[in-house]
Amino acid sequence: MQKQEIVCKRLDDSSVVQNNYCDPDSKLPENQRACNTEPCPPEWFIGDWSECSKTCDGGTRSRTVLCIRKIGPSEEETLESTHCLTHHPVEKESCNNQSCPPQWVPLDWSECTPKCGPGFKHRIVLCKSSDLSRTFPVVHCQEENKPPVRMRCSLGRCPPPRWVTGDWGQCSAQCGLGQQMRTVQCLSYTGQGSNDCPDTLRPPSMQQCESKCDSTPVSNAEECKDVNKVAYCPLVLKFKFCSRAYFRQMCCKTCQGH
Repeated sequence: MQKQEIVCKRLDDSSVVQNNYCDPDSKLPENQRACNTEPCPPEWFIGDWSECSKTCDGGTRSRTVLCIRKIGPSEEETLESTHCLTHHPVEKESCNNQSCPPQWVPLDWSECTPKCGPGFKHRIVLCKSSDLSRTFPVVHCQEENKPPVRMRCSLGRCPPPRWVTGDWGQCSAQCGLGQQMRTVQCLSYTGQGSNDCPDTLRPPSMQQCESKCDSTPVSNAEECKDVNKVAYCPLVLKFKFCSRAYFRQMCCKTCQGH
């Protein structure tokens, strides 16, 4: 809007003087008229750039670009971009194109070992380029940022130790009653020796055995001898058991002449 200014002037030379020299009651009203009624040409509104999408290895940033036309002192409208005649400002561009430093890349965790009870699992951590295409010596990555390569784990409680027996050995006597032995061990689930097996459940490591005796009589003195592995022949003689056929045969040489 345009306003017509009303001033106080001298009559003789039309020079402008202060308003208090004129009669305020005779002051003419100010006139107003519209001006610049043609719409303003549209122009570009350009917003601020956003942050870069990446800190290195090339990212992008964007901004708002609109074609705006004012239609009043405090009113405007958005138009199609073709209404703005000047070159369209860039809305998106690349940023932070410098290469990223090498970084730690951990591989998958191994299985927990041992298979039960408290243990550890492990993994390999490599120093690689940001695009993972190259592997560098570990000195190229910051040691203080290296992920852990070992972690505690547990797959549950282990089975308790148990008694394990071997096969029975040969009978100590070739004829008659004797003894035979076997191994009895307390082993953990891994096969290691242990002292935690209950003694009340320990299987016997020795038992009595009996070997069938040969009933063929002794034919002559040259064949008369004590049977091997029989250590009780002196006792047979001492307790006068030589009169019994079984002991006389087993301890032939000892019982000879008695």
